[in-house]
Amino acid sequence: MQLTVAEAIAVQEDLRRHVVTTDDTSPAPRYVAGLDVAYDGDEYAAAVVVLEVIRAATVELQEVDRAVVRGRTAFPYVPGLFAFREVPGLVAALERLRVTPELLVCDGQGLAHPRRFGLACHLGVVTGLPSLGVGKTAFVGEWQEPGTARGEASELVLDGEVVGKVLRTQNKTKPVFVSVGHRVSLGTAVERVLELAPRYRLPETTRAADRACRDGLAER
Repeated sequence: MQLTVAEAIAVQEDLRRHVVTTDDTSPAPRYVAGLDVAYDGDEYAAAVVVLEVIRAATVELQEVDRAVVRGRTAFPYVPGLFAFREVPGLVAALERLRVTPELLVCDGQGLAHPRRFGLACHLGVVTGLPSLGVGKTAFVGEWQEPGTARGEASELVLDGEVVGKVLRTQNKTKPVFVSVGHRVSLGTAVERVLELAPRYRLPETTRAADRACRDGLAER
């Protein structure tokens, strides 16, 4: 059954009550998943790529699992309701994994959303897994440009509330927009994003999932 826009907003309003914005008590995650969806019209390929985080003298990231699901979305593109296009395919891909991720890194927003319930929150709540969002651009809020060095950050503020961080992941590159999804604090979300972005602007989880969903869409 396809939801109307009003029904989808009501679902967001109901589910957002379950968002937890404090840290999970488990250790730093060993298995971290990147999630992304590529589109060709209403057809999509939803990808989840799981990386193992090996913490030694330096952090190494190795792919250990992936799943790609093809499908056709039944929900229109509506700003603020993008999760209703992406969640079904991403959940289906998560269910095909052999390795269960301990953290979901979404290509999108979490609390940095008009109703404080973006894709990262939605996926976190429906799966029960810790999650965070990393956006390439700001969807909502006001912010100041952070310093130019890796690790410098400024607050992303919406209606007087801090809903995320504007984070410089590499020296003198454009920042990314980090926000809490579920069962992760904002400070920890920033730490995880920096750990997952040792060389490039975007986390390796995001880069891997982006390639996987594009490749999946190209397959016929």
